[in-house]
Amino acid sequence: MTAVLPPYPATPALPAPRRLTRTENGERLHALLWTAGSGRRMISSAVLGGGIGERAWVLNAQVAHGYRRTDPERHLASLAADAGVRGPGVGLMTAADVSSYAHARDAGAEAFVTAGIDVRGWAAWPGEGAAGAPDPGTVNVVVAVPAALSDAALVNAVATATEAKVQALVESGYDCSGTPTDAVCVVADAPAPHREAHAFAGPRSLWGARLARAVHRAVRDAVTAADRDRPAVRRRT
Repeated sequence: MTAVLPPYPATPALPAPRRLTRTENGERLHALLWTAGSGRRMISSAVLGGGIGERAWVLNAQVAHGYRRTDPERHLASLAADAGVRGPGVGLMTAADVSSYAHARDAGAEAFVTAGIDVRGWAAWPGEGAAGAPDPGTVNVVVAVPAALSDAALVNAVATATEAKVQALVESGYDCSGTPTDAVCVVADAPAPHREAHAFAGPRSLWGARLARAVHRAVRDAVTAADRDRPAVRRRT
Protein backbone atom coordinates (compact mmCIF):
# COMPACT_ATOMS: atom_id res chain seq x y z
CA MET A 1 0.00 0.00 0.00
CA THR A 2 1.33 3.46 -0.91
CA ALA A 3 1.58 5.84 2.03
CA VAL A 4 -0.41 9.06 1.69
CA LEU A 5 1.48 12.03 3.06
CA PRO A 6 -0.51 14.79 4.74
CA PRO A 7 -0.94 17.90 2.59
CA TYR A 8 1.16 20.95 3.34
CA PRO A 9 0.12 24.58 2.88
CA ALA A 10 0.76 26.20 -0.50
CA THR A 11 1.82 29.40 1.25
CA PRO A 12 5.42 29.47 2.51
CA ALA A 13 6.10 28.43 6.09
CA LEU A 14 8.16 31.60 6.35
CA PRO A 15 7.79 34.48 3.87
CA ALA A 16 10.76 35.97 2.05
CA PRO A 17 12.73 38.31 4.28
CA ARG A 18 12.71 42.07 4.18
CA ARG A 19 16.11 43.47 3.22
CA LEU A 20 17.33 46.25 5.48
CA THR A 21 20.33 48.55 5.09
CA ARG A 22 22.06 50.78 7.62
CA THR A 23 25.36 52.59 8.09
CA GLU A 24 27.52 52.04 11.17
CA ASN A 25 30.88 53.76 11.62
CA GLY A 26 30.88 54.67 7.95
CA GLU A 27 30.29 51.08 6.80
CA ARG A 28 27.22 50.00 4.83
CA LEU A 29 25.70 46.91 6.44
CA HIS A 30 22.69 44.75 5.63
CA ALA A 31 20.12 42.69 7.51
CA LEU A 32 17.31 40.25 6.75
CA LEU A 33 14.03 40.38 8.65
CA TRP A 34 11.40 37.64 8.62
CA THR A 35 7.98 38.26 10.12
CA ALA A 36 6.65 34.91 11.26
CA GLY A 37 3.34 36.10 12.70
CA SER A 38 1.51 34.89 15.78
CA GLY A 39 1.18 31.27 16.84
CA ARG A 40 4.77 30.35 15.96
CA ARG A 41 7.39 28.76 18.20
CA MET A 42 11.10 28.86 17.62
CA ILE A 43 14.20 27.18 18.94
CA SER A 44 17.47 28.98 18.41
CA SER A 45 21.08 29.31 19.51
CA ALA A 46 20.87 33.05 18.79
CA VAL A 47 22.20 35.66 21.20
CA LEU A 48 18.78 37.38 21.22
CA GLY A 49 15.69 35.26 21.81
CA GLY A 50 17.62 32.01 22.03
CA GLY A 51 16.12 28.87 23.56
CA ILE A 52 12.55 27.68 22.98
CA GLY A 53 9.49 29.91 23.03
CA GLU A 54 6.88 31.81 21.07
CA ARG A 55 8.55 34.32 18.76
CA ALA A 56 7.14 36.62 16.10
CA TRP A 57 10.15 37.57 13.97
CA VAL A 58 13.72 36.66 13.04
CA LEU A 59 16.50 39.15 12.32
CA ASN A 60 19.80 38.13 10.71
CA ALA A 61 22.05 41.19 10.92
CA GLN A 62 25.40 41.75 9.28
CA VAL A 63 27.99 43.39 11.51
CA ALA A 64 31.49 44.64 10.80
CA HIS A 65 34.46 42.28 10.75
CA GLY A 66 36.21 42.50 14.11
CA TYR A 67 32.92 43.27 15.89
CA ARG A 68 33.74 44.06 19.51
CA ARG A 69 30.56 45.33 21.13
CA THR A 70 29.95 43.66 24.49
CA ASP A 71 26.16 44.07 24.31
CA PRO A 72 25.12 42.16 21.16
CA GLU A 73 21.69 41.35 22.60
CA ARG A 74 20.93 45.05 23.14
CA HIS A 75 22.36 45.90 19.72
CA LEU A 76 20.10 43.39 17.97
CA ALA A 77 17.05 44.53 19.94
CA SER A 78 17.77 48.10 18.85
CA LEU A 79 18.06 47.07 15.19
CA ALA A 80 14.76 45.18 15.43
CA ALA A 81 13.02 48.16 17.02
CA ASP A 82 14.37 50.44 14.29
CA ALA A 83 12.87 48.02 11.74
CA GLY A 84 9.46 48.42 13.39
CA VAL A 85 8.93 44.96 14.84
CA ARG A 86 7.57 44.47 18.33
CA GLY A 87 7.29 41.61 20.77
CA PRO A 88 9.67 38.69 21.28
CA GLY A 89 11.85 37.60 18.39
CA VAL A 90 15.15 36.00 17.46
CA GLY A 91 18.26 37.98 16.53
CA LEU A 92 21.31 36.46 14.83
CA MET A 93 24.57 38.12 13.81
CA THR A 94 27.13 37.40 11.12
CA ALA A 95 30.10 39.11 9.55
CA ALA A 96 28.97 37.75 6.16
CA ASP A 97 27.11 39.98 3.73
CA VAL A 98 23.51 38.85 4.18
CA SER A 99 22.24 40.78 1.16
CA SER A 100 23.03 37.59 -0.75
CA TYR A 101 21.33 34.58 0.80
CA ALA A 102 20.37 31.11 -0.37
CA HIS A 103 16.83 29.78 -0.16
CA ALA A 104 15.49 26.28 -0.70
CA ARG A 105 12.06 24.72 -0.28
CA ASP A 106 11.12 21.06 0.08
CA ALA A 107 7.47 20.02 0.38
CA GLY A 108 6.62 22.97 2.62
CA ALA A 109 9.89 23.23 4.58
CA GLU A 110 11.77 26.49 3.97
CA ALA A 111 15.49 27.08 4.55
CA PHE A 112 17.38 30.37 4.34
CA VAL A 113 21.17 30.37 4.70
CA THR A 114 23.83 33.07 4.81
CA ALA A 115 27.41 31.84 4.70
CA GLY A 116 30.89 33.17 5.26
CA ILE A 117 33.46 30.38 5.37
CA ASP A 118 36.82 32.07 5.86
CA VAL A 119 37.10 30.85 9.47
CA ARG A 120 36.14 27.19 9.65
CA GLY A 121 37.17 23.89 11.18
CA TRP A 122 35.93 20.75 12.92
CA ALA A 123 33.82 20.92 16.06
CA ALA A 124 36.06 18.53 18.04
CA TRP A 125 39.37 20.39 18.27
CA PRO A 126 42.22 20.24 20.80
CA GLY A 127 42.58 23.08 23.28
CA GLU A 128 40.30 25.03 25.58
CA GLY A 129 37.34 27.02 24.37
CA ALA A 130 36.92 30.73 25.03
CA ALA A 131 34.90 31.76 28.05
CA GLY A 132 33.72 35.09 26.65
CA ALA A 133 31.18 35.97 23.99
CA PRO A 134 32.15 34.54 20.59
CA ASP A 135 32.57 36.56 17.42
CA PRO A 136 29.47 36.76 15.20
CA GLY A 137 28.52 33.54 13.46
CA THR A 138 29.26 33.13 9.79
CA VAL A 139 26.93 30.31 8.69
CA ASN A 140 23.44 31.18 9.85
CA VAL A 141 20.57 28.80 9.11
CA VAL A 142 16.91 29.83 9.44
CA VAL A 143 14.49 27.00 8.69
CA ALA A 144 10.72 26.76 9.02
CA VAL A 145 8.09 24.04 8.78
CA PRO A 146 4.30 24.56 8.52
CA ALA A 147 3.61 22.09 11.33
CA ALA A 148 3.64 22.01 15.12
CA LEU A 149 6.62 20.35 16.79
CA SER A 150 6.97 19.18 20.38
CA ASP A 151 9.86 20.51 22.48
CA ALA A 152 11.81 17.31 21.85
CA ALA A 153 11.12 17.53 18.11
CA LEU A 154 12.36 21.12 18.05
CA VAL A 155 15.65 19.98 19.58
CA ASN A 156 15.71 17.11 17.09
CA ALA A 157 15.17 19.60 14.25
CA VAL A 158 18.26 21.58 15.30
CA ALA A 159 20.33 18.39 15.19
CA THR A 160 18.88 17.47 11.78
CA ALA A 161 19.55 20.93 10.34
CA THR A 162 23.13 20.80 11.65
CA GLU A 163 23.74 17.35 10.17
CA ALA A 164 22.44 18.56 6.80
CA LYS A 165 24.69 21.63 7.00
CA VAL A 166 27.78 19.51 7.67
CA GLN A 167 26.86 17.10 4.85
CA ALA A 168 26.55 20.03 2.44
CA LEU A 169 29.89 21.53 3.51
CA VAL A 170 31.75 18.24 3.10
CA GLU A 171 30.10 17.50 -0.25
CA SER A 172 31.08 21.01 -1.39
CA GLY A 173 34.71 20.18 -0.72
CA TYR A 174 35.19 21.82 2.67
CA ASP A 175 37.11 19.78 5.22
CA CYS A 176 35.13 21.14 8.18
CA SER A 177 31.92 20.88 10.19
CA GLY A 178 31.30 24.63 10.05
CA THR A 179 32.64 27.80 11.63
CA PRO A 180 33.16 28.18 15.39
CA THR A 181 30.15 30.46 15.74
CA ASP A 182 27.46 29.15 13.39
CA ALA A 183 23.88 29.79 14.52
CA VAL A 184 20.55 28.13 13.78
CA CYS A 185 16.87 28.99 14.20
CA VAL A 186 13.98 26.59 13.60
CA VAL A 187 10.47 28.01 13.20
CA ALA A 188 7.38 25.85 13.68
CA ASP A 189 3.71 26.23 14.55
CA ALA A 190 2.76 26.26 18.20
CA PRO A 191 0.88 23.18 19.44
CA ALA A 192 -2.84 23.77 19.89
CA PRO A 193 -5.96 21.67 20.60
CA HIS A 194 -6.73 21.49 16.86
CA ARG A 195 -3.08 21.09 15.82
CA GLU A 196 -1.28 17.96 16.90
CA ALA A 197 2.44 18.39 17.55
CA HIS A 198 4.82 16.07 15.73
CA ALA A 199 6.98 14.18 18.21
CA PHE A 200 9.95 13.61 15.90
CA ALA A 201 12.08 15.72 13.55
CA GLY A 202 15.00 13.40 12.84
CA PRO A 203 16.25 13.03 9.26
CA ARG A 204 13.90 10.11 8.54
CA SER A 205 10.78 11.67 10.05
CA LEU A 206 8.23 13.43 7.85
CA TRP A 207 9.21 17.02 8.55
CA GLY A 208 12.79 16.27 9.52
CA ALA A 209 13.46 14.75 6.09
CA ARG A 210 11.99 17.75 4.33
CA LEU A 211 13.86 20.15 6.59
CA ALA A 212 17.15 18.31 6.00
CA ARG A 213 16.82 18.42 2.21
CA ALA A 214 15.97 22.14 2.25
CA VAL A 215 18.91 23.00 4.53
CA HIS A 216 21.29 20.79 2.55
CA ARG A 217 20.40 22.50 -0.73
CA ALA A 218 20.46 26.03 0.73
CA VAL A 219 23.87 25.52 2.38
CA ARG A 220 25.34 24.16 -0.85
CA ASP A 221 24.00 27.14 -2.77
CA ALA A 222 25.25 29.57 -0.10
CA VAL A 223 28.81 28.24 -0.04
CA THR A 224 28.88 28.14 -3.85
CA ALA A 225 28.00 31.84 -3.84
CA ALA A 226 30.67 32.47 -1.20
CA ASP A 227 33.20 30.72 -3.45
CA ARG A 228 32.24 32.98 -6.35
CA ASP A 229 32.60 36.10 -4.22
CA ARG A 230 35.94 34.95 -2.75
CA PRO A 231 37.72 32.87 -5.39
CA ALA A 232 40.86 32.70 -3.23
CA VAL A 233 39.10 30.72 -0.48
CA ARG A 234 40.89 27.37 -0.18
CA ARG A 235 39.01 24.13 0.08
CA ARG A 236 40.24 20.71 1.03
CA THR A 237 43.49 19.78 -0.72
